[in-house]
Amino acid sequence: MPHKITLTGSATGPLREYDRYVAFDMREKGSPSAPKGLKKSTFISYTVFVAKKAFNKTGLTKKSIMHEKILIQGEPTLDIPIDECPGEVGVICFQITVLPNKNDKEKNESDAKKEPKQEASVSSEAPQNTESEKQAEEQAPVSQPVAKEQKKETEMVQPEVKETPVQETKATPKKKSMLNQPKGTQDLLNFEDIIVPEEFLKTRPNPEKTQKVIDFVKCTGRLDEPLTIEKDSKVLKDGYRRYIVAKTVKMDKVPVVYEYQK
Repeated sequence: MPHKITLTGSATGPLREYDRYVAFDMREKGSPSAPKGLKKSTFISYTVFVAKKAFNKTGLTKKSIMHEKILIQGEPTLDIPIDECPGEVGVICFQITVLPNKNDKEKNESDAKKEPKQEASVSSEAPQNTESEKQAEEQAPVSQPVAKEQKKETEMVQPEVKETPVQETKATPKKKSMLNQPKGTQDLLNFEDIIVPEEFLKTRPNPEKTQKVIDFVKCTGRLDEPLTIEKDSKVLKDGYRRYIVAKTVKMDKVPVVYEYQK
C-alpha cells in the first residue's frame, strides 16, 4: 500500500507550470522534541505536483501561493526526474486546500458575537412597536370621518382635473407634427390626394439632383422644401422632383405650400 503524506505551510519557491500540472517547493520542520538518544530532525524540503484543474479551483496565483497557508494531501514519489523535483521528497497531490488565516478567524468570531446582541436589541424594540400600534388603532376611529370628508372633496375636484389634460392633448399633435418640416410649410397633405398634371408626367427630372434630395430625406427624415399645391383642387404647381422623391421613399404625408386660384 502506498504511504499517504500530509503537508501544511506555504510555498518556498516560485510556481512552475507544465503541460497538465504545476509544481512548487515546500518545507516542513521536524518535531522539536526527538526521542532520547536520537538527533533532532532538520527541515525537509518537498516538491509538490498538482494537476492544473485542481490548482485552478483553489483560486491561488503565482504571488498568493507564497503567502497563503495551504494543506496538501498526497503520496510520495521517487519517479520524478531531479530537474523537475529539486526537493528531497516528491509528492503527488490528490487534494489541495487553502487554510484560513488567523485574522479571518478572529473576524468571524467577532461577527458571531455581535449577532446575538443585535437580536436582543430587536426583541427589546418589539414591545415598544406593539404599544405604538395600539395607540394608532385607538386614534383610527376618530380620524375616519375626516378621511371620508376629504375623499368627497377629492371626488368633486377630480372631474375638473381630468378635463384639462384632454384639451392639452388635442392641441399638442399639430405643433409636434410641424416641428420637423422645411421652412415655409403651411400644412401636411396626404400624398395620395395630390394631383399631378400631365405636363409634369411627361418630364423627367435630373437623376443626380433627385438622388441628392433622396439622400437628404434619408439623413433628416424630411424634404428640403415643401411642394406648391393649389388650395382647392390640390393640383401640383411646383416641386415635381420632390414629389418623385416622396413617392420613392414612400412618404405618407408631404409638406405643402398653398397657392390660391386667381
